[in-house]
Amino acid sequence: MSSKNVTEHTPVEPSRRDILYIATGAAATVAAGGMVWPLISQMNPDASTLALASTEVDLSSVAVGQIVTVKWRGKPVFVRHRTPEEIKTSEDTPLAELPDPQPDSARVQKPEWLVVIGVCTHLGCIPTGKAGEYDGWFCPCHGSTYDVSGRIRSGPAPSNLEVPPYAFVSDKKIKIG
Repeated sequence: MSSKNVTEHTPVEPSRRDILYIATGAAATVAAGGMVWPLISQMNPDASTLALASTEVDLSSVAVGQIVTVKWRGKPVFVRHRTPEEIKTSEDTPLAELPDPQPDSARVQKPEWLVVIGVCTHLGCIPTGKAGEYDGWFCPCHGSTYDVSGRIRSGPAPSNLEVPPYAFVSDKKIKIG
């Protein structure tokens, strides 16, 4: 018979030093996580910013021909309940007359409701409603005139009033943002 050289391996009990190393490493990991968490958490948007991300507007109290102003993301948003005459005028305007041609149908989801950001596209002033040559909006700072569809008609503004993202959540309520 041949003899094999077999060594027995007995498990080594961890020493007190090994346990201290493991406990120190675990405590350091927890402490590092506790320091990194606030740094990562501060990158999230502020609660006030999240609250302004969208806003709902009740349209039931807006009379035909009336303009209401609501605040969304720190900007004024004009919601206009247009009359049948205003709708017809907006739809019949020849696009060749417009500095920034855009059909009325591309600016509204329902013809009777126009929703635009109330900031002049020239220098960021706030135009006044139901003013100007086209009974839309007029920016008194530099003389830009917008029609009842929020399209630029005259003045130094380069483009139409911006249409924010919005959706009808019911027949009488919209959600902006």
